[in-house]
Amino acid sequence: MPLSEHEQRMLDQMERALSADDPKFASQMRAATRPRRGRLIIAGLGMLGGLGLALVGVMNDFIWLGVAGFVVMVAVAAWAFNGSSAGASLGTVQPDGSVKAAGASGASRGRGLRRQSRRSGTFMERLEERWEKRRRDGAW
Repeated sequence: MPLSEHEQRMLDQMERALSADDPKFASQMRAATRPRRGRLIIAGLGMLGGLGLALVGVMNDFIWLGVAGFVVMVAVAAWAFNGSSAGASLGTVQPDGSVKAAGASGASRGRGLRRQSRRSGTFMERLEERWEKRRRDGAW
């Protein structure tokens, strides 16, 4: 269902506010939503390989090979359009609103995220806090 004209204007206004407030984060988000060309080429080759396996399996009455080809195709498609790859990780949002780079904390990254989320509330609560802070500070 398409957005109404008012909703589209509000979304555009929020995008401009985000770009003005944190241009680096906004550009990272734009870059992370598009799959990379190399990733799509590899995925295309993987899809062709999976299709080949499925066809060979069906033509030679090897059902397990056909199923394996289908599984390969689904897995490759999921991998191609999954936004989180090792190089595309955006990092974490700190309680003060700053963004910490992904590789900065090393191996303790996973444990730190869990502790941080328990201390500062749920993801939605933190977003609401940041939203209210922006409204109070007049960041529009």
